[in-house]
Amino acid sequence: MLDPEKYLILASIMSADMMRLGDELDQVMQSGADMLHLDIMDHHYVPNLTFGPKLCADIKNYNSRWKMDVHLMVQPVDQLILSFAAAGAHRISIHPEATLHLDRSLQLIQQSGCKAGLVLNPATTLDCLSFCAHRLDFVMVMTVNPGFGGQQLIPQMIEKIARINSLYPDLPISVDGGVCAENMSDLAIAGATQFVAGSAIFNRQDCVKNILNMRQSLSNIPS
Repeated sequence: MLDPEKYLILASIMSADMMRLGDELDQVMQSGADMLHLDIMDHHYVPNLTFGPKLCADIKNYNSRWKMDVHLMVQPVDQLILSFAAAGAHRISIHPEATLHLDRSLQLIQQSGCKAGLVLNPATTLDCLSFCAHRLDFVMVMTVNPGFGGQQLIPQMIEKIARINSLYPDLPISVDGGVCAENMSDLAIAGATQFVAGSAIFNRQDCVKNILNMRQSLSNIPS
């Protein structure tokens, strides 16, 4: 049976309807999502532009109980780490290519009162984990190339997840990109325990049913 403490579903608000954002966030959190995931893009590190710290602060003011997982696809990162921590982020994850001093940036996240994550793009090797795993609360594996929602999961990333799980069995693994009810069991078997989903939750008719289907797909995973 599913251990509710083991698996987390994070709803990526980039796929939400911005004209109905408050209503959609209410619905998705009431449907059983564990956190809201904010994709922060600067049109430099990735070819897209999304949100700033004000949206994070507005969501925090709207409902202080919701936890926000902030994924910084920006370069440089340090000032925005401070800004999003002040805006109410619960977790902040960064890319190793986006900072000159990765160890310092990860320390900055934790010193700001947030949990720290490292994001690995599809072609990023696992080498950097060797010297910063002790700074991490989780690692996030991009199962698509970052920058846009609605992409198809790259199958080879399942092997990457399994390799991380083998090398760092105590490090929680989050996955982001193309995640849906149909592939979550494969990702979980490989070692993922945290699942970021955007279009699979928001861009279908019934987010309550979508999240229920995701929970169901995880319910038979061996503990």
